[in-house]
Amino acid sequence: MTPINAIIISEEQETFQILKKFEEENVMIIEIIGNADCIKDGIILIKEKKPDLILLDIVFKDNLFFEMLEQLEFSIPKLVFISANKDYAVKAFKHDAVDFLLKPIDFNSIIMAVYKVIKRREMERSYQHQKINNINISNTVNQKNDYVAVASLEKIELILMSEITFCKADGKYTVFILSNGTKVMSSRNLGEYCNILDNSYFFRIHHSYIINLRHIAKISKKDGYFCELSNGLILPVAKRRQDDFNKFIKLKD
Repeated sequence: MTPINAIIISEEQETFQILKKFEEENVMIIEIIGNADCIKDGIILIKEKKPDLILLDIVFKDNLFFEMLEQLEFSIPKLVFISANKDYAVKAFKHDAVDFLLKPIDFNSIIMAVYKVIKRREMERSYQHQKINNINISNTVNQKNDYVAVASLEKIELILMSEITFCKADGKYTVFILSNGTKVMSSRNLGEYCNILDNSYFFRIHHSYIINLRHIAKISKKDGYFCELSNGLILPVAKRRQDDFNKFIKLKD
């Protein structure tokens, strides 16, 4: 089981200490990758770390935090609220919280909340993967690989393959950069797309990049291989992939 990556947003040092202690004793299911003591710093941390879970023990004066979550370019993290005020549970579930923990919190309540997060994440990913696989199978049979279905946990987008300039790894996510400059974030990792994208035109030049042959403007062989793309970006070809890349592009001469 891959641990849940979590961040803590709390004004209470005691809450942070309890959650850190819980992490130390449950490293197989949760990893705390950051903490903040205010909403402003919390928002910065969320965008930087892209957590699976946000543990919230803070008083909200407005809805700016939740409006920010809706604007994220990656999958919205799951929320677990923590408060001494039981009336705060209404706000928590209004914002689709996975759980609400009433203080004083104990390890049993925390572990139940974490397992709820794990269960919901697994259900969402299973559903999305089933849907996207069905779309890609249908596309292969009926549409001659014209489109690829790109899924986050919130939506599925159909992207014309000819419009994909390149794909890049972003941790456990993949970012599609399109010819019009648009970026589309997928909840799948880059490796999975090696078997989905049309291998007549797409090649993994690097651990972090898959490029579309249609959008290569120039290839430099000075001091290594570099691909200049139609958007002006220059990407390196990993040394161990150069021979295979050379064979790949010669097939298109």
